Amino acid sequence: MRLAFVGGTHRTVPLDLRERLAFSAEQAAEALRRFRSRFPGREVVLLSTCNRVELYAAGEDAAVPPPTEQLVSFLAECRGIDAGVLAPVLSGQSDEAVVRHLFSVASGLDSMVLGEPQIVAQVKQAWSIAQESETAGPLTGEMFQAALRTAKRVARETALGRERLSIPSVAVADFARGVFERFDDKRVLLIGAGKMARETLRYLREAGARDIVVVNRTAGRAQELADRLGCRPGRFDQLAAELSAADLVVSTTGASEPVVSAELFAQAEAAREGRPLVVLDLAVPRDFEPQIGARPGVWLYSIDDLGAACEANRKSRQREMPAALAIIDEEARRFMGDLHHRSTAPVIEQLRAGWSETGEAELDRLFRRLPGLDDSARDEIRQAFERYAAKMLHSPLTSLRNESHSGPPHGLLDALRRLFDLKE
Repeated sequence: MRLAFVGGTHRTVPLDLRERLAFSAEQAAEALRRFRSRFPGREVVLLSTCNRVELYAAGEDAAVPPPTEQLVSFLAECRGIDAGVLAPVLSGQSDEAVVRHLFSVASGLDSMVLGEPQIVAQVKQAWSIAQESETAGPLTGEMFQAALRTAKRVARETALGRERLSIPSVAVADFARGVFERFDDKRVLLIGAGKMARETLRYLREAGARDIVVVNRTAGRAQELADRLGCRPGRFDQLAAELSAADLVVSTTGASEPVVSAELFAQAEAAREGRPLVVLDLAVPRDFEPQIGARPGVWLYSIDDLGAACEANRKSRQREMPAALAIIDEEARRFMGDLHHRSTAPVIEQLRAGWSETGEAELDRLFRRLPGLDDSARDEIRQAFERYAAKMLHSPLTSLRNESHSGPPHGLLDALRRLFDLKE
């Protein structure tokens, strides 16, 4: 039984090359079918995300996985890339190293964002596509199922994925929620229509926000974002009125000067009647003049405040790494022990069958020579023989099981086959 891997991530493969190497679900299925035709009898799973492309292959007996250079050439061929371009940025691994790598990937330890949970769904999807393409098998099946179990353990037993790392997620979960317990009864004002605004709005939606107004200097962009996200546009020239009605403001413009001056905010403040206001100023330079944060009932957070929280969360995740690695090490050793033990099963079965067959023959001969034995005596003799056979087999079988936990016990298997004249 052999396992093989070849792949590359954001750490080794440049973005432009990663884009060329990426597989859609349909392209992955086609590549797997091509692999099945090219390398019959081998199992294979293809994992492709925005940050990685990895090929996991497995096989046994005569159908062992192809060598690394063939796997690299196969990926290159599938995506129309020169293999000489891919070879320097893709790495290959085999057997236990493959298991440890997959377990680390599924647990989020190899992700750009340490501990990110989305990778679990991506691993599941890769396995599902392999099943549908009929390139999955018992070896890859057991390995991927074990990887998903390991990921669950890491998530359950460590805090690796519990700390938020993105600016928008921290803004909503750590800062806005520190003031408001709920968002379904709050008015949200979004100033700007860029990527940061969209991502922050996504987290607000998940938190329950429904009443959302988008304001932008370019009215068309505000309308476009409002239509896309199911909210409503506001008018930039009525920003003071929108501020007076808002409970939460998210500002993400690229303006070179503050969009909300102290004077403009003063116009809105009079109509607010002391209601709390949370301002998440995610713009660089800042959209809100800093002195606004000193006004009563105003919680003003800059991107530096949020960045500091993200960095603290990052350090917290790093502290969880030893515990996560210990889980992966334990699960990888358990998986490899079980895998190696599988290779000993045929030998164990032959040993037991051989002793049983020989024992039955000898017992029959003995009972023919002693016809006067009653059933009770025959049972006693049979049980004695079975106990003797079990004791004689105990030592070699125990040694075989113990050896299998540290690797394939090829030497011991060969010795037992010769000693007991067992078939290959």
